[in-house]
Amino acid sequence: MVEERRKIHTSFHDISPREYMYFPKGTLEPGKPGKFSRLEIAHLSIAMGVLTLVFSFVLTKNNIFTGFNNIGALLSFIPISFLGIVIAFFVHEISHKFMAQKYGLWSEFRMYPMGLLLALVFGIFIGIPFAAPGAVMFRGDARNFETGRIAVAGPLSNIVISFVALLLYLFVFLETSTIKEIVGFVCLINAVLATFNLLPLGPLDGAKVIKWNATVWIILFSISVAIMAYILHFSPVATF
Repeated sequence: MVEERRKIHTSFHDISPREYMYFPKGTLEPGKPGKFSRLEIAHLSIAMGVLTLVFSFVLTKNNIFTGFNNIGALLSFIPISFLGIVIAFFVHEISHKFMAQKYGLWSEFRMYPMGLLLALVFGIFIGIPFAAPGAVMFRGDARNFETGRIAVAGPLSNIVISFVALLLYLFVFLETSTIKEIVGFVCLINAVLATFNLLPLGPLDGAKVIKWNATVWIILFSISVAIMAYILHFSPVATF
């Protein structure tokens, strides 16, 4: 078996592989592209459920400071929030995963229980969309350019989605409507996620992208910030 020379987590946290819930026992065989384990599906489902709830509370301003007086709006926004989480968070994470699998590496998502708990507390009681749901991990003998491409895959997917959503927002859905607001929300959440993950800090994707190709990082970070700034200014759902 090839000696593992590199251990990388491609999301918000460096999570110890000694914790039983993150790595299965036995040999970590490379998964086929698109293959998910039952444990991974469970972790993804829990993370998306928590994030859906958090963003629903935050964007409908139901929290301890403003009062939980808009439960009707909260319930009606849950499907929209779930749509945004699937399009942004899920696509981001599986983009990391599929790229790692393309290079023959073991790769699976693992939730971060404490991060999800904090997200619930901050979102429901304080109204701040803090989210540290977990990490897509990959293990194996990854070369520098492979590590960079794996890291860039997540934010790049969000940038592409946010750009397409922005075009729809500006040129297709011209009149104010529920659909236009949903498209604006999809644009916003993808742009925010891309911008945050491209920050050149610690375990975030940005630090790995810079190490691989600083020019690529500058281009993608500039685009994500520009889209985020624009939609924050013009979209009626941009409340945070």
